[in-house]
Amino acid sequence: MSLLKHHGKIERNATLLLGLSFAVVTVSGIVEIVPLFYLENTIEEVEGVRPYSPLELAGRDIYIREGCYVCHSQMIRPLRDEVERYGHYSLAAESMYDHPFQWGSKRTGPDLARIGGRYSDEWHVAHMIDPQSVVPESVMPPYGFMMNVRIDGRYIEDLMRVHRLVGVPYTDEMLENARADFLAQANPDADHSGLLERYPGAQTRNFDGQPELTEMDAIIAYMQMLGTLVDFSTFIPDASR
Repeated sequence: MSLLKHHGKIERNATLLLGLSFAVVTVSGIVEIVPLFYLENTIEEVEGVRPYSPLELAGRDIYIREGCYVCHSQMIRPLRDEVERYGHYSLAAESMYDHPFQWGSKRTGPDLARIGGRYSDEWHVAHMIDPQSVVPESVMPPYGFMMNVRIDGRYIEDLMRVHRLVGVPYTDEMLENARADFLAQANPDADHSGLLERYPGAQTRNFDGQPELTEMDAIIAYMQMLGTLVDFSTFIPDASR
């Protein structure tokens, strides 16, 4: 009863209630936030996860520019129906180099976190040009214009430098070879040895079937790598986290 009486006094005194509420929020905030300053990394390191190659990074920017994230999420939740439909649930590490991340909050279309390798390049080209030709019930607008927009990677090194400023571990070697790697990835006749050493698992081929390097090459290169970096047949979650 005595505790209830004190509680009543606090509730009737606006200044006291405000002061105590502020104290509680302050203490709880400190308890939650301060430990983060003593952790080197809050994301579990996963083998295979790497920064985007220059062409993939350009494709990701096109993906964001065209608002693809508005209708497609990139986060598979650990629920049975999602895992059975889309694949292994998403790991935080898979988005560690995303600025901003593409988790999304709405699915007008399917989740794309594991879209890489599910369809051929030709399917993606047809889907971009005329979505309803491959998915009749789709409400997606056409993006065929990307087949006609040539890109040359003139500013790709600058883009990578900006990403390095926010924590993406692009090395000096990656920056020095940024444009060369950008042009080589979609050129099947190029020497890809350096590119593959810097970006293991990067897919190298003509993505849109045209001799010119276009925005279509870039966005397909980006989508074809989504969800392919981690080998989930050998992945073991870190139980200590």
